[in-house]
Amino acid sequence: MADPAEENVASPPPTPVAPAEGASDPPLQPAADDASTEVVSAPAPEVRSRGFRLLGEDTSVHKALGGGKTADVLLWKDKKTSAVVIVGATVIWVLFEVLDYHLLTLISHVLIGLLAVLFLWSKATTFIKKSPPDIPVVQIPEDLVVNVSRALCNDINRALHLFREIAMGHDLKKCLFVIVGLWVNSVFGSSCDLLTLIYIAVLLLHTVPILYDKYQDKVDHFAGRAHIEALKQYEVLDAKVVSKIPRGLVKSKKQN
Repeated sequence: MADPAEENVASPPPTPVAPAEGASDPPLQPAADDASTEVVSAPAPEVRSRGFRLLGEDTSVHKALGGGKTADVLLWKDKKTSAVVIVGATVIWVLFEVLDYHLLTLISHVLIGLLAVLFLWSKATTFIKKSPPDIPVVQIPEDLVVNVSRALCNDINRALHLFREIAMGHDLKKCLFVIVGLWVNSVFGSSCDLLTLIYIAVLLLHTVPILYDKYQDKVDHFAGRAHIEALKQYEVLDAKVVSKIPRGLVKSKKQN
């Protein structure tokens, strides 16, 4: 008869019992903690730069135009006033350029018609027993004249100061820009007169700002590329021409 201790030593370990069919597996631990940790640890999205801006990063078209009544008219926010300005400028241009009307003749004819109508109206009121027309007293305020003269004086002084800086050779970029601008003005001046230039300027002021406000991103993208190309060309010009200009005499004079 075998010893019960030996039977216990020689007996194999019990095999694991397989789960019965249809029994459900133990529920898995949800991975919500991992997802939450990933969301928390995810870096915040970087703020992308808007790139080159003609008017600056935080300057709108309305603000660049002054932000008042003038900006509303140029951006067609006050559509009635904008339409009146365009129609009035068109009528003046047609009268002087197409119909070959002269300014002095136009002013004289307008005043003749206005005085004749008011005179006849005043005389007619005595026969029909009505009050004469109330003609307001028109006077130019002194403050308006002073403000306009000051603004004009400031603009003239600013232009003279800019001309002096360019003439003394302080800024090559300004010199080139002014020369190009004057050359463009000379080309336009030879092809059309002053009134046509003013009319074109009025049309551009009422079309370019609103188009730029609508397509600002695309215009700034192309303007940025043009700005980079202009800087490259200026560096080439500076390396080949400007840097080779002798400046020893100027430095010696400054030291003395």
